[in-house]
This record gives sequence, structure tokens and C-alpha cells, in this order.
Amino acid sequence: MMKELLKLARETIESYFSRKELKISDEIKKKYSDKKACFVTLTKNNQLRGCIGSLQPKQELYKDVIDNAHNAAFQDPRFSPLEKSELEKIKIEISVLSIPKKMIFKDSNDLLNKLTKKEGVIIKKGFYSATYLPQVWKEVNGKEEFLSSLCVKAGLNEDAWKDKIEVFTYHVEIVKE
Repeated sequence: MMKELLKLARETIESYFSRKELKISDEIKKKYSDKKACFVTLTKNNQLRGCIGSLQPKQELYKDVIDNAHNAAFQDPRFSPLEKSELEKIKIEISVLSIPKKMIFKDSNDLLNKLTKKEGVIIKKGFYSATYLPQVWKEVNGKEEFLSSLCVKAGLNEDAWKDKIEVFTYHVEIVKE
């Protein structure tokens, strides 16, 4: 269903290297005109090579794919910009997000009980925030490690999730090469 978005993401990155204008068909513009948020993840040899996305729908999905594909390839601060020689080795994955919903919980135990390993999670505390897509659940050993790692990603103490913190969850629709 969303295979065209993968093609669009790849063409976005290729157009940067070829210095040619990206051409977007009217069909793509019409089909993916709903405002939705997405993440574009690039992997090389099954290792993360870039991942950038949006948490809230601010623009048409096809535009979000274009922006996030470009940013994952060239603006992810964790990696050097993608080089043309890497293009054929890159695999692209797009996660289209549902609208995040605030989780209501009494304490850290209640939070652990209510979390499911099928959802993406956003944590917020003051000016600090971070998210993990649901795919990250496969890389951690349990809910406590997931939350601790997410807190560190946000720039917080690893135990910050045991204190007053806001938690939002979302689902994703995934398409990948």
C-alpha cells in the first residue's frame, strides 16, 4: 500500500546527489495528502545509519516523507552525511504515526503495567523529551530498560521515569524495503 512512499524517500535522497529536481506525481500528492507524521529510518548492513521524524502531523504525509528522508540521510547529528557510494547499500523504512495519546498512570508500577510492547513511547519532563519507535522494543530487555534508555536519550537521569513524567504512546504503520 505505501510502497510508493519508499520510492519517494529513495528518489528524494537520489535527487540530492544528482542535483536534479525531485518530481512528485499528482497521484502521490493526492493519495498522501492527509496530514500525518512519519519517521524515516535508514539502515546499512542492518545497522542504524540515520533516523529522523515528526511526532505530530504538521504537513501532508508525502511532504513529511520528503523532509524526513532528506534529514535522515544528511542531517542526523549522530552520523556523518550519507555519501553517494552508500546509496545502494541503504535500506529505507518508513513509520507512519498515529496521533500520540497521553497515558494516565498513578505511579511507576502502574506505568509498567500499562505499557505494551506494540506502541511507540514519548516521554516528557520539563524541556526534555525523547521517543522510541515500537521497533526499539526488540532491542531491549524489558520495559524498565526501555524507559531508562529513553530517559537517557532525552538527557535525563535513567531513573527519571520513576518520578513525575509525562508519557504518550502511539502506533505505527510500517513499510520497508
